[in-house]
Amino acid sequence: MGPKEKSATVINATFVRPAVFYLSGLSSISNANYFYVFLCFIYILTVLGNCFLILVIYLEKTLHTPKYMIVFSLALTDLCGSTVLIPKVLDTFLFDRRYIVYEACLSYMFFVWFFAFVQSWTLVTMAYDRFVAICFPLRYHSIVTKPAVILMLFGVWVFSLSLLATVVGLIDRLSFCGSLVIQSYFCDHGPVYKLACNDITINFIFAKVVITVIVFTPPFLIALTYVCIAVALSRIASGVERLKALKTCTSHIILVAIFFLPLMATNIAAQTPYLHPNTRIINSTLTHSVPALLNPIIYSLKTEEMMASVRRLFKTNKLRIVKLSRR
Repeated sequence: MGPKEKSATVINATFVRPAVFYLSGLSSISNANYFYVFLCFIYILTVLGNCFLILVIYLEKTLHTPKYMIVFSLALTDLCGSTVLIPKVLDTFLFDRRYIVYEACLSYMFFVWFFAFVQSWTLVTMAYDRFVAICFPLRYHSIVTKPAVILMLFGVWVFSLSLLATVVGLIDRLSFCGSLVIQSYFCDHGPVYKLACNDITINFIFAKVVITVIVFTPPFLIALTYVCIAVALSRIASGVERLKALKTCTSHIILVAIFFLPLMATNIAAQTPYLHPNTRIINSTLTHSVPALLNPIIYSLKTEEMMASVRRLFKTNKLRIVKLSRR
C-alpha cells in the first residue's frame, strides 16, 4: 500500500459522524422556561396574524396586485420560518428533549436559515417596489408587473435553496470527534461547524458568504434605493405629495430596521470574545421570531387599502350569513 492509500485509510478511520448533537440553549438562567413560554405566545400571534393576512389577500381580488404578491410571499415566509423554528425550540427546552439526530440537525439548520434568507431578500423586493413607485410613477405598472414579481420571488427562493443546500451539505464532510454540545438554541451553522476536528476553512468561507448575502448585502441595497427615493422626493415641489410618498415607505423602513439591525449587531459582536452566549441566543431568537409577528401588523394591517379590503370581506360574509338565515 502506497503513502496515498495509507493516508486515505487514516482519514477514513478517523472520520466521525455523530449519531446525535446536544442543544445547550440558555445556560445558568434559572427561569429560562419563562422565555420559552414567551416565545410560545409570539408564535401563536404570528400564526394568527400571518394566516389572517394570507387569507385576506387570497380572498380579496382587489389585492391581487404585484405589491400584495410580495406581501403574500413575506407572510408565507414568516409563517413557515416561525413554524420551523419555534415549535421545535419549545419541544427541545420545555420538555427537555435536547438531543437531536445528526440528519435532523442538518435539516433544522437548512430550513431556519433558508426562510431567514427568503425573508431578507423579500424585503429587498419590497424596497424595489417602493423605488419604482416613487422614482418612476408613470411607468410603475409597466415595470412592476405580475410576471416580473413572480420571476423575482422565484429567483429569491431558488437562489436561497441553492446556496443554503451547498452550505449545509458542506457540514457533511466534517468529522466530529470532540464535543457534541451545540452552544445555541437550534442547530445554528457557526456553532455546529466549529465543533469539527478536521479542516473547516471551506465552511468558514461559506459562512462569511452567507452572512454577507443575508445580513449585510440586503440592507445596503435597500439603503441605496432609499437614497434614490430621497433624491426623487427632493425634486417634488409639493410638501403634501412628499409627505404622502414618505408615508408609503415608513412601514417598510420599520420592518427593515426590526429585522436587520439586531441581526447585524449580533453577527458583528460575535466576532469578539466578549459576547456572552446567552446574549447572542436571546438576541438571535427574537430576531428570528419578532419580525414575523410584527410584519403583518406594521406593513399591511394598518394600511387603508388592507383595512378597506377587510371591511369588504366582513360585509360580504355578513350578507351571506343573513341570506342563509332567511332561507
